[in-house]
Amino acid sequence: MNSIDFICATEKDTISVGKKLAGIAQKGDVFALFGTLGMGKSVLSRAFVHALTDADEVPSPTFTLVQTYETPNFDIYHFDLYRIKSAEEIFELGMEEAIYEGVCLVEWPEKMGAYLPNNAFRVEITPFASGRKISIKTKDINKQKRLETLVD
Repeated sequence: MNSIDFICATEKDTISVGKKLAGIAQKGDVFALFGTLGMGKSVLSRAFVHALTDADEVPSPTFTLVQTYETPNFDIYHFDLYRIKSAEEIFELGMEEAIYEGVCLVEWPEKMGAYLPNNAFRVEITPFASGRKISIKTKDINKQKRLETLVD
C-alpha cells in the first residue's frame, strides 16, 4: 500500500490538498484525518467542503460533533470525534448511515477503534520541516488508482 505524499509549507498548500481530495471524492468514501492538535485537519476539511459546496461558513464540528453539507451527488458529513468517550458513540451520531450514503471527513478517527472502515482513505498529517507532510493511502485498489491521479 503506497502512500501519496504532499509537503505543505503553508496553510495555502494544505487547502490545495483538501481541494484535490474533494476532486476524487465519491459516495461511500471515508477520509480518516489523523494528526495531533493544530496539524491542519480542520483546514483541510474546510477546503474540501468549500470545493464541493457553496457553504459560506464551514465551522469545525468540535462541539456539534458532526456538520452536514449537501452537494449535487452526495452529502458530506464532517465528524470531529475528539470529545467522544467510546467508539460506540459513533452510532448515536449517525455515522453508519453517513458512511453508506455520503462522503465522510473524520477528524480523530482513532476514536472509532475497529469501526473505522478498512477501505478508508488514511490521511496522516505530521510536522515536516517548518510545515506539514500529508500522506494519504488506502487498502482499496480502486481508491488507490483515484489517489494516483493527484500526483502532478
